[in-house]
Amino acid sequence: MKSKGLSLQMGRRQICRFILPVLAFCLLLLICVKYRDVPRGLHPPPPLLDVKTVQKYSIDCSAIYDLDPVEVYKSLIIRQKHIVKDNDENLLRLTSNCSLFRKVRGFDDVCVSEEEKDFPIAYSLVVHKYPWMVERLIRATYSPSNIYCIHYDLKSPAQFVAAMEGLAHCLPNVFIASKLEDVIYAGFTRLKADLNCLTDLLSSEVKWKYVINLCGQDFPLRPNNELVSELKKLNGSNMVHTYRPPQYMKNRYAFHYEVRDAYFEYKKTAVQTSKRKAPPPHNIEMFTGSAYFVLSRDFVLYIDSSVVVKDLLAWSEDTYSPDEHFWATIVRLPGVPGEVPRSHPDITDLMSRTRLVKWSQLEGSYYAPCTGIYVRAVCVYGAGDIHWLLNYGSWFANKFDTNVDPIAVQCLEENLSERKNLFYSIASPDCFKG
Repeated sequence: MKSKGLSLQMGRRQICRFILPVLAFCLLLLICVKYRDVPRGLHPPPPLLDVKTVQKYSIDCSAIYDLDPVEVYKSLIIRQKHIVKDNDENLLRLTSNCSLFRKVRGFDDVCVSEEEKDFPIAYSLVVHKYPWMVERLIRATYSPSNIYCIHYDLKSPAQFVAAMEGLAHCLPNVFIASKLEDVIYAGFTRLKADLNCLTDLLSSEVKWKYVINLCGQDFPLRPNNELVSELKKLNGSNMVHTYRPPQYMKNRYAFHYEVRDAYFEYKKTAVQTSKRKAPPPHNIEMFTGSAYFVLSRDFVLYIDSSVVVKDLLAWSEDTYSPDEHFWATIVRLPGVPGEVPRSHPDITDLMSRTRLVKWSQLEGSYYAPCTGIYVRAVCVYGAGDIHWLLNYGSWFANKFDTNVDPIAVQCLEENLSERKNLFYSIASPDCFKG
């Protein structure tokens, strides 16, 4: 009996020795499966008790589009008394579960027509704040056939960086630029940020047709299907704001500029010195414009290997806001793909469809007053501007801030969604999902 009991005990021990490692392995496997969607470098957030995204407001956007005075007044009351700031932590929590994030935010349900599939668009997003606005910008322009490069400022808060990493982790066609810059206001690094994304986008397997650069306070005025149709009409040409600079603007590149401390929001900026610069290389005629562009793939491939362009870029390093004369100048270079001839008339910001901006100094002359607020002479749009924005004909607009007027962004989102749904229900009922 003792021998039998001892044998039984030994048998149990052997079974335990076998089962315990198996149970430990299974537990480890369950942990890995549970947290497989957690972005690299982030600790698992608290359990998702409920899904919270951006704040939605009770407003009739159709009436806002039609400038109904009662509904516009209602939007003003919301703006003055009832704004609920979007919680950035909620985006971190949501992107910790990628399948849930894509489902809740509708990324898995994006419909793609054959035309869109055959005409991918690349985006360079240079951003530094408002993570939910960046997510909404990507969502509003999103197509599985497109590709998105996010360049965040090296000075960005850790929470913002984590949110951008979360977006890139959850969306297969979104990535973080391989080289990041400390972006200086009016400095060379703002231009470099876009160039870094362009280099990465050229290396991508996606053979995009056009590239568009955006900042975090831009928003589209056309859904992706309409934008594809508009870009195809360019037939390889580029869309850039480019004009002959007045004399005072020439000082931006006639003198050497240095980055110095600044006592305002940006901390550092480019400051003019008394040192004059040499003329532009290769006797290039200078033009000026804005930082925004819509460029063909052939054009980007050309400038990536052009000695003339590289020399101009190096010469521009110590100029003021080089992004505002670099693109405007190189699209005028003889022989570049999609060239804008030097003899061609000025292309103003209101003629270019790249970005629709209201400037305080032009208020009343070219457009109605800003219904939001002005920040550094640029209108941060209000709900009362939506009618003008949607009817002007531009592809994107700047600036938006949900802390100033959340209704403007909400109503634009609704408008874009309605137009996409109408397109697919009528023109492309058999469209497929990417």
